[in-house]
Amino acid sequence: MEAIKMINLGVRFLLEILALVIFGYWGFRISQGTMMKIGLGIGTPLLAAVVWGMFGSPKAPYLLSGIPFLLLEIIIFGLPAIALYFTGKHGLAFIYGLITIINLVLLKVWKQ
Repeated sequence: MEAIKMINLGVRFLLEILALVIFGYWGFRISQGTMMKIGLGIGTPLLAAVVWGMFGSPKAPYLLSGIPFLLLEIIIFGLPAIALYFTGKHGLAFIYGLITIINLVLLKVWKQ
């Protein structure tokens, strides 16, 4: 069982990285003009990384807990599914969303 829990934590890390990649992809695909593409394509993942690093990561200096932490998780890990959907990647949005929900539920059940 411990091996499965470790795999779940690994999946969580991969979801964090994938969220940043998706935010960047969304920023470059959704915007018009070179400056907007660069701004959103780089700025969105950078903003998400800073917010997660400050308030959500295990070693965050201002770690949230309870409902605020759950809301932050939903925003950081839920928005990439919405971003994929709006870029026309409906199947990938569903798969990412499903994996994220399963991972989040297992994290809560196993108190990870």
